[in-house]
Amino acid sequence: MTGEKPIVSVEHFKMAFGDKEVISDLSFEVFRGEVFGFLGSNGSGKTTTLRALLGLYEPTGGKLLINGKPYTVDGGISLGYLPEERGLYKKEKVLDVMLYFGELKGMTRPAAREFSLKYLERVKLSDKAHTRIDKLSGGQQQKVQLGVTIMNEPELLILDEPTKGFDPVNRRLLMNIVEERKKAGATIVFVTHQMEEVERLCSRVILLKDGAARAYGTLADIKKQFSGASMDDIFVKIYGGEEQEAEDE
Repeated sequence: MTGEKPIVSVEHFKMAFGDKEVISDLSFEVFRGEVFGFLGSNGSGKTTTLRALLGLYEPTGGKLLINGKPYTVDGGISLGYLPEERGLYKKEKVLDVMLYFGELKGMTRPAAREFSLKYLERVKLSDKAHTRIDKLSGGQQQKVQLGVTIMNEPELLILDEPTKGFDPVNRRLLMNIVEERKKAGATIVFVTHQMEEVERLCSRVILLKDGAARAYGTLADIKKQFSGASMDDIFVKIYGGEEQEAEDE
C-alpha cells in the first residue's frame, strides 16, 4: 500500500499516567478499505491508544491522526465506535434508543426506523424492539450496541471486541455483518482476542505488548517472521502466560 494515504496514522505515540508509562513509542497506519487487527493481551495499551486517537485522552507525546488531522466530532469523517465498556440508555426501549442515536448521527427518523427494524430482524431481536434495554441479556445488548455503531454506514469503524462473550452462532453472525461493512467500503479497526476472527477478516495487524509493537504488518509477513506459525500460536508465543495470570487474578 505504498504511497496510499492512511485514514489512521499514529506517529511516535507516547502515553503516561503519572509515573507509569503505558505506551512507549508506538507508530502504525491503517489504510482505507482494510480490516486492521489491533491485537494484544489485557493491559497492553489497546484501549488507551483508541481513546487517545478519538481525543478522549491527551497524548504525552506524538501524533494520532484521522484523515490527516486530530479527530473531532465535526471533522468531516463519519466514524462509528464500539467501546469495550458498552453504554446504552438502560431504562429506554430498544427501538427508541436506536432511533435516538440514528437521528443524532444525522439520519432522518424514517431512515433510522427502517435501518433499525431491518437490523433487529437480522440479529433475531425483532421481538425485543419494544423491550427495555435492561431487560435484555448482555449478548442482546451487545447486538443493539453494534447496530447503533454501524447506523448511517460510517466510513471508519472502531470495534473493541465486538464478539466478546458470544456463542459461535452469534459470533459468526456478527463477523458476517463486519464483512458486509468491509465490502461496502468501510475501514475497520478490529480489536479481538479471537485469532480465527483475525485469520478470516484482517489483512494487516499489529500486536501490542507493554505499550510497544511486538509485530506489525500483513498476516503473511508476520507468519513468516514466526516461521509459518498460525496466528493463534503466534499470540500464545508473544503473550504466553500473561492471559493466564490475568484469569488467575
